[in-house]
Formats: sequence, structure tokens, C-alpha cells
Amino acid sequence: MRGTILFVGAGRHQRRAIERARELGTCVVAVDRNADAPGLAVADEAEVVDFSDAAAVTEVGRRHEIDGVMTVASDRAVPVVAAVAEALGLPGIGSDTAHVMTHKVAMRRRLAEHGIPQPRFAAVRTHAEAGAAAEAVGFPAVLKPADSSGQRGVFRLRTSDDLDAHLHAALAASSSGEAIFERYHEGAEVNTLLVANSGEVHLVTASDRVRPNGIGFGVALAHVYPSTFFGDVLEEVERVAVAAVRALGLRDGVAYPQLLVGDGGVQVVEVAARIPGGQMGEVPRVGTGIDLVEIAVRQALRLDVSEALLRPRFQQPFAISFLTAQPGVLPTGRVRRVEGVARAEAFPGVVRVETYIQPGETIRPVQVDGDRRGYVIALGDTNLDALERAQAASRLVDVEVEA
Repeated sequence: MRGTILFVGAGRHQRRAIERARELGTCVVAVDRNADAPGLAVADEAEVVDFSDAAAVTEVGRRHEIDGVMTVASDRAVPVVAAVAEALGLPGIGSDTAHVMTHKVAMRRRLAEHGIPQPRFAAVRTHAEAGAAAEAVGFPAVLKPADSSGQRGVFRLRTSDDLDAHLHAALAASSSGEAIFERYHEGAEVNTLLVANSGEVHLVTASDRVRPNGIGFGVALAHVYPSTFFGDVLEEVERVAVAAVRALGLRDGVAYPQLLVGDGGVQVVEVAARIPGGQMGEVPRVGTGIDLVEIAVRQALRLDVSEALLRPRFQQPFAISFLTAQPGVLPTGRVRRVEGVARAEAFPGVVRVETYIQPGETIRPVQVDGDRRGYVIALGDTNLDALERAQAASRLVDVEVEA
């Protein structure tokens, strides 16, 4: 696969995708503002550029005469990728679609226009608007920045006092100074991955997202494939996910709708226009053999995506269990040493263990995605068997903290 592709963002989650793109035969140019970003070290060409500056990223693309541009895992990079593609006449999802798929208020409004099931919501910029939103939407509720990701600035609210306590933090986490106030619903979360190809939308996988209670309620503690839902419920999950992607205008690209299954039926939590981070991108590859990176690279280079690339080559139950502190297995505190990774790797069914824990860092209870300090991937005869193996192996990773 020839051509030169620009990766916008080169962090930990992008590194594997960059390596895969190079394996496919493409020349990779990568940009990131962090000179130590791990993806820069594995790219063919690397430039230290703040990718929030779309004009600067476009100039990098122009100088390197790129044939395509893409990102992985980063919501903030999606509008930049769209802008660069438009400026250089390359394939892309378009700035309008990029906006509605990265700005939660715009997304909710577009989904509402198309009758897609979702929680009641209201946009919030001020204390006065917050009060009006609480009256219109009610409690319990979720407050989150309109344009952030990784569960930063996300709060579950039970009363107006909670709203007053957290409004500033949610607004501060938004680059546009806007938050969204949504009704909270109990239920189980299902993560779906879809590919839009020439306007046709294909469901690739549906997996369960295991979440904690408490302050980090939005952070995934584990992914379980395939989903434990089946029959009519799973059909409704697929219907809503596909309808949401179409409503948001994605014609070519990878979509990541997160859905809630509860007493009120299936509702959209949110939808991203990218291969997700947090190892969610591994779900199709490990579970079905479908390579989302190859599909995304081909679309970015305006190459054909055959039906064979979208067809599962196998069905393998597996689970990803993240290494976290409360309610996970890691202790909280300042790290002295880390041992036991080899023991976890040797546990039956385990195919990969990775940790990001460094001596001297402080582990805290789960609040945001960045509090996950590694993961274990395990296979099983069933999805729940795989989850038990992944969780058992994660307990073999021994982290000692200072007293």
C-alpha cells in the first residue's frame, strides 16, 4: 500500500496504529506537540507541532506532499484532520461532520433532529443556564464539557448543590466554555464500532463496557466481547447505532457509538468519529480479525475498502481488564516498585499485559481514563470466562506503594 499519510497526534494510543500503517507499506509523517510522544519515534518523519494549530499541521502536510491524513484515539484531532483534508483536497469526513461528532451539544441537537433515542439534555454556559437546565432536565443528571474526552470534567449530579459544586470544573474543561447537562439513566453500556463506507454503514462489533460506581462512573474498567446482550436487544443496539452514524453525516470513516441499554430501551450516550483509544480499537482485531487501522488508512488514501475487509474472519470471545486503583486491584499512593507482569503474562488465556506504572508516580482512585495504568487481554471459551481470566491475571501484577 503506497502513499504518504499524516498522523495527527502521536501518543501512546497512536503508536501502534502508526506502526501498523508502516507495516502496510505507507510512509508515515507524525505530528505531536510533545517531543517525547512515543509515536514520533516510530514514524518515518516526525515533527513537533501543536496539532491544535490546524494551519501549522496543514503546512506540515503540504511540505511532505501527503496523500492522506488521519488520527486515532484523539477527539481533539478529529476537526483538525477534517480541516487539513479540506485545505489539501484529500479524503475526509468534512468539517461539519467533524464538529457534530466532537461537540456534544451539537451532536445531541443533530440526533434530536433525526429522532434518535437519547437522554434529555440542555446546553450550559452560565450559572443561570445551569439552573434552567436543572429545571428542564431534572435529576439525577450528568454534567460534562461539550468538547472534551477521556472522562475529564464529567460529574454525576444528584442535587442542585452538586451542580453548583462542579459547574466551574466542567466549563473549565471545555475549550469553548460550554457544558452539557443530561438526564442520568441507569443501565448497561454497550460499545459499538462501525465502518461507514461510501454511505453504507456496517456494524463491526458490539461489546460490553464494565464501569464502576462513584466518581469515575464513566471510565471503563473492562471491555467484554461479544456483548452479553442478544436477540431483539442486540438488534436494537445495531439499529440505533447505525441510525446515529447516518444522522451525524458520516459517509466514510470509523464510528464509535456508545449506547445505554436500560428500562427506557436503547439510547445514545455519544458517538466518536475515530478509532477509539483505551484498547477499544483492539476489540475488532482480537475478537474478529477485522483490522480497523488498515480500513482507516485505505479510506484516508482514497483506496477501495472491500467487503472482505469488513467481514469477520473468526469469532473469539475475549476481555480487556484495566489496571486501576479503587475499585480495581492497584493500591493508592506513591509507587515504589512494580513486579509480577511476567506472572500475569503466563496466566492461562492471557495474550498481552501492558503497564504504564512508573516508580515515583502516584496512583489514585479512578476518576478519568488516564487513571488506568495498564491492562490485561485474555481469551476464553466464553466472554465471561475471558473476563474472569483477565481479572485473575491482573491480580498477579504486584505494585508496592510507600506506607
